[in-house]
Amino acid sequence: MSGGYFKYEQFKLHQIADDIEQLIIENDETDFDYKFKPETLYEFETAVNLLRRAYIYVQRIDYFVSSDDSEATFLRRLNEQLKDQDV
Repeated sequence: MSGGYFKYEQFKLHQIADDIEQLIIENDETDFDYKFKPETLYEFETAVNLLRRAYIYVQRIDYFVSSDDSEATFLRRLNEQLKDQDV
């Protein structure tokens, strides 16, 4: 396994994003009396996007400082993954 500088803690960011996404899904699928307001769901979605972007940054930095990527590769892969995230 590559990386390791951050002891693979960046995967927690990914898990938190998944957990918030699940809250959004459950809000849409449940018949509970209480549902989150659209403004709240918007902020949840914003948090998911920011967490996923943070994960990309930490993962790419991890590979770079662990000598798995060169500086040029770090910058290229970071930009590619951020661009893919924006889709």
